[in-house]
Amino acid sequence: MDTQLKNKLIKNDRDYVWHPFTQMKDYENQDHVLIEKAEGIYLYDADGNKYYDTVSSWWVNVHGHSHPRIRAAIDKQMSEMDHVMFSGFTHRPAIELSEELVEITPEGLNKVFFSDNGSTAVEVALKMSFQYWLHLGKKEKNKFVFLDNSYHGDTIGAVSVGGVELFHSVFKPLLFDSYKVSSPNPFFWSQQQGASEDEAVSICLEEVRTLFEEKSEEIAGFVMEPLVQAAGGMIVYPPSYLIGIRKLCDEFDIHLIADEVAVGFGRTGKLFACEHAGISPDLMCLSKGLTAGVMPLSVTLSTLKIFDAFYDEYETYKTFFHGHSFTGNPLACAVALENLQIFEDNKVIDSIQATSEYLQHRFREFDKLKHIGNVRGIGMIAAMDIFEDKAKGISYAANKRTGYQVYLTGLKHGLIMRPLGDTIYVWLPLCTTIDDIDQILYKINDILVELKLA
Repeated sequence: MDTQLKNKLIKNDRDYVWHPFTQMKDYENQDHVLIEKAEGIYLYDADGNKYYDTVSSWWVNVHGHSHPRIRAAIDKQMSEMDHVMFSGFTHRPAIELSEELVEITPEGLNKVFFSDNGSTAVEVALKMSFQYWLHLGKKEKNKFVFLDNSYHGDTIGAVSVGGVELFHSVFKPLLFDSYKVSSPNPFFWSQQQGASEDEAVSICLEEVRTLFEEKSEEIAGFVMEPLVQAAGGMIVYPPSYLIGIRKLCDEFDIHLIADEVAVGFGRTGKLFACEHAGISPDLMCLSKGLTAGVMPLSVTLSTLKIFDAFYDEYETYKTFFHGHSFTGNPLACAVALENLQIFEDNKVIDSIQATSEYLQHRFREFDKLKHIGNVRGIGMIAAMDIFEDKAKGISYAANKRTGYQVYLTGLKHGLIMRPLGDTIYVWLPLCTTIDDIDQILYKINDILVELKLA
């Protein structure tokens, strides 16, 4: 890109654009990175610099950027139909995608409701659960349970079941009441209570049981991110907790809502995180990797039992009155179908087993460093925390913005990273090779050495 155009774009970005999750004053004297091209696992800026996309462009990219089969699917669908309203009309891409999703998701999820992003997929699940109980004459079942440190999106309903204070506290006057329970975070329970992983799960499940025993008559559903609480600090917890929650929800007649928006489509080493526990939720939310991270699309899958509670004569007004302008967009559905075909043709889940094992093995080496601890991960996700005093578990003062320094230094080393506070993580595209992992981890080590964190 020529310098004049680049400078104009950067100036206009500062003048007109308000970026998400960004304190814009940070960019008073520095520029956002102007990306001009994306290909494979790399991003290229306007100056020609190449970066590893180690966070899959906010956890969405699956098979690499500019995948030729995805591009071809867009072109083919565009030649036939761009968009059509999805109320009273339907189309082949949405029908075929629904059939495929019912086939590959956990047993019992037989109906597919379309929307356009992860937050709205969760909103749909909450509203479906609430309205289901209303139709059954149990209008008092109108509250939800969520985990501390959970994140389910930025719409008001999704924030109402979110447990990340930094993101959510300012909006509390707008939120509906919900119940928050402890996260089965192994590191927290080990540090604070000296509890083993199994003991932590047992303690947390007992807390949920106590709540259900006291409040089940007013609880509609339990919403959770299976196995990885992503935005809450890349917390990885054992499948046994998910198994226990499924049993408790069954016992007390409460919906289990699995938010697989971030962790679905191979991120944890299986197509869906729920598979690690061998359980099926009552409602499942999918987005991000659904279209290989290329186009906005989400779905909420439900059981027939939930669907049937809405199926009645019109005058009963049991219709699910919810929808979006771009519900079931044909272009996005065609891309999602091609994405699933790539998973099948390339045996992606099988192919990432060795790669993910290598990532987890190599990432553990960071635990040897002076200021790095709580190294963890699953599948193609790995994380670690920065400590000022590792032995005592003391973090650096927030105003030092240590994680932010890692981000800035990472750019100089050709890495796109996005630490969560002082949690450093990688969330790698599934096409990342072992050689790529070596290069990425070498660079991360160099960054930590440069910042005197090694």
